[in-house]
Amino acid sequence: MKADRLVAILLFLQERGRVTVSEVAAELETSERTARRDLEALAASGVPVYSQRGRGGGWSLVGGARTNLTGLTADETRALFLATGPLAVTPELRTMLRKLVRALPATLRADAEAASRAGVTDTTDWSRNPATTDTRHRTALQAAVVDGIRVRLGYEGVGKPAGVREVEPLGLVSKAGAEYLVAGTERGLRTFRLSRIVSVEPTGEPVVRPPDFDLATAWRALAETIEGGMYAATARARVEPSVLPLLGRLLGGRLRVGEPLPDGWTEVWVDGPAPRAIAASLAGLGGRVEVLEPPEVRRTLARTGAELTALYADDARPPGADGAEADPEDDRPPGRRVD
Repeated sequence: MKADRLVAILLFLQERGRVTVSEVAAELETSERTARRDLEALAASGVPVYSQRGRGGGWSLVGGARTNLTGLTADETRALFLATGPLAVTPELRTMLRKLVRALPATLRADAEAASRAGVTDTTDWSRNPATTDTRHRTALQAAVVDGIRVRLGYEGVGKPAGVREVEPLGLVSKAGAEYLVAGTERGLRTFRLSRIVSVEPTGEPVVRPPDFDLATAWRALAETIEGGMYAATARARVEPSVLPLLGRLLGGRLRVGEPLPDGWTEVWVDGPAPRAIAASLAGLGGRVEVLEPPEVRRTLARTGAELTALYADDARPPGADGAEADPEDDRPPGRRVD
């Protein structure tokens, strides 16, 4: 018999005061026989619970006895439910919060329930695609980290087919909506993005944790290395002031804004992992951005412009340029034409 079932029954008794075997069975989703056996085991363990036969009978705690299984203060309770309430999208989390609410003193219960309803988590992105692909193997990886078991990962690298590698799971990290496994490998500590993991197979062999390993410290060191690669190249450019807000949203911390130039434009510096990546970030802004250096970014933009011109040259001609009469409806916004 599971200890967590006995705790759940105790909390159920505290909430209801008196319960029947059938009510316990329905709450715990077990048979009435199992519920009766659990109630008897709870009484045998020394908990002051007793049964009363007859009409209006049932099981209850002697003298309304109660136990506080949390030890949480009012502020701690509010913080916990504000943090976990929006995340309760799985049956396990919802069950956990329900049990915890029952364990709270009556003075804290209403506040906790209100805090749990104060937020919501939307598991789709703005393209209506599920944003939970990282969760496929999270449970197996969490178990491997907690149990300290080595695993074989099926992992797809960027632009590479999936391969198998054996690693020592040390912790999970969430950063900007993406989740990563921090693991020991033959080449030292590495990060593995959960969305690229295709399989997890425990080996049964124990993990050998580095001495004095601290996940937060290890992640900061790994993150600095990753971020260093994101800032490996820099371009200097001049931009129209009107596009600065858009550039800021697109580039975030990779954009540094200088002083206005005599011609009214603004000097900026754009960081990126490589000149090609910087060019790709700026190409969509057309002539409102002029890269001044380095030459590699300018050449990449020139090639991109030439390719686009060759592909869309016919569409660039004004209506009627080929001798045909222009359609007066051609410039109407999509969806506004009348057939």
